[in-house]
Amino acid sequence: MISSKLSAPTLGRFFLFLLAVCAIEGCATRSKAPESVVTTVATTTTVTTTESTARDVFELDEATIADLQLRMTNGKDTARSLAQKYLKRIEEIDRNGPTLKSVIELNPDALSIADALDAERKIRGSRGALHGIPVLIKGNIATADRMTTTAGSFALEGSIAPQDAFIVKQLRAAGAVIIGKTNLSEWANMRSTHSSSGWSAIGGQTKNPYALDRNPSGSSSGSGSAIAANLAAVAVGTETDGSIVSPANNNGLVGIKPTLGLVSRTGIIPIAHSQDTAGPMARTVTDAAILLGVLAGNDDADPITAESASIGKREYTASLDRNGLRGARLGVVRDRFMGYSADVDLVMEAAIADLKRLGAIIVDPANIPTLGKFDESELTVLLYELKSDLPKYFQWLGDKSPMHSLADVIAFNNRNASREMPFFNQELFEMAEAKGPLTDQQYLDALAMNRRLAGPEGIDAVMDQYQLDALVAPTNCEAWLTDHVNGDAVSGGSSSPAAVAGYPAITVPSGQVNGLPVGISFFGRAWSESRLIKYAFAFEQGTKHRKSPMFYESIRPSPGASSAR
Repeated sequence: MISSKLSAPTLGRFFLFLLAVCAIEGCATRSKAPESVVTTVATTTTVTTTESTARDVFELDEATIADLQLRMTNGKDTARSLAQKYLKRIEEIDRNGPTLKSVIELNPDALSIADALDAERKIRGSRGALHGIPVLIKGNIATADRMTTTAGSFALEGSIAPQDAFIVKQLRAAGAVIIGKTNLSEWANMRSTHSSSGWSAIGGQTKNPYALDRNPSGSSSGSGSAIAANLAAVAVGTETDGSIVSPANNNGLVGIKPTLGLVSRTGIIPIAHSQDTAGPMARTVTDAAILLGVLAGNDDADPITAESASIGKREYTASLDRNGLRGARLGVVRDRFMGYSADVDLVMEAAIADLKRLGAIIVDPANIPTLGKFDESELTVLLYELKSDLPKYFQWLGDKSPMHSLADVIAFNNRNASREMPFFNQELFEMAEAKGPLTDQQYLDALAMNRRLAGPEGIDAVMDQYQLDALVAPTNCEAWLTDHVNGDAVSGGSSSPAAVAGYPAITVPSGQVNGLPVGISFFGRAWSESRLIKYAFAFEQGTKHRKSPMFYESIRPSPGASSAR
């Protein structure tokens, strides 16, 4: 992948880009939703509401990147005024009102950065689509500024990185205004088997803006909740297995988990180098595609990105085709990904009908023969790599790192149990600490088996068998009730094959269950991001399922009733 340090196009060229994007997805005014297939089962759902400024009209509600750029081009806003409006929104509903707790830290330099970008725009024009756009990044992504990078843990409280993560450099070069960092499942949900997604010791419990007692999923919980609630234009999440696509599902968003190696991991607090990646979370496929194009790039410090350099710089917005599903051969993965929820199945059946209506050729079923055969071995690999990779991040921090090993973090948590472990323990940390080095045969065998079963004998095999362009499945169930006693109660989930294989996946809203959003995932071979984005965009534009959250206190279906749309 060619380095994505951006040059500054002329204002004329950039305005043409804005007009092109507006022509694709519509700007300023919202088009009427198309006549998609709707499946409904009669229901009585109890909705609890409270008076809240969160439901007041927000000037930038559902604004896309193109919308925001037009506001700056037309003089209605500046980078500073946009940042101020989003920061005010964060104060009103993240710190107060429904108190989403999706933003763990604000950037004290955001407005000065915006001022500098406004001045540059006047003199040199715009750098590109993200110039002056307010962005949030997950709290495990390092920045060399006055913000800390903690993964939500007091063990890293006050930790200032010596340099920006590579993807942060990409964002800054593109002209993005990083207004803050988002809350997350502490240590990216790799501490306990009984954790509550979206909870961290520093940030508290992130809430789902569709129903405040429901879980946002994780580990990119704050990125999901914040973008759903319109606290920024877009956000960056990270994923090892499901941590982008699952919170995107629960919060009615688009989330892209890229091919392993498309996006650098340098400066991101790790779990496992064989699966870790960062990726976009946005309200539209277009915005996710724009952000992915900025994040992608070859990083000498992360050798796995070298392969992406040979592919060339990807302009993913070129894949935004409303007719992109015509003739596409899509396989429906039913085994293990459907049948766990009648409501989710109804939404998926309606989505399949929509895919047919939009021109796709559906192969149903197209099951992955190896599903369920690499679950335990995946955990084995993650535990080994966590013990090995975390100290490397601490070493990257340098002499000022407050921790030096996984054992140090375990000991810190034991000393500070009242703050760090009020709800759940650290059994996954302890299991990882008991593992040996990455030369252990158990690790090497598990890693080789995972890659083979998820990739060549999994996704690739079924796509070859049926000559498919991509696979589709429900992303996972609707948001569950947050429960600090028993932990997450998620059911379903289709993220593992792509995550373990290192292949791309994208989730798009596909409907609602009892007023809570659910999504459909498109996934396929390595480096097929452009193709998946094309399909996801065509589905999004042909169905328009995303709905803004209403910040209900609670949504409770009546016993025996259900509703799927």
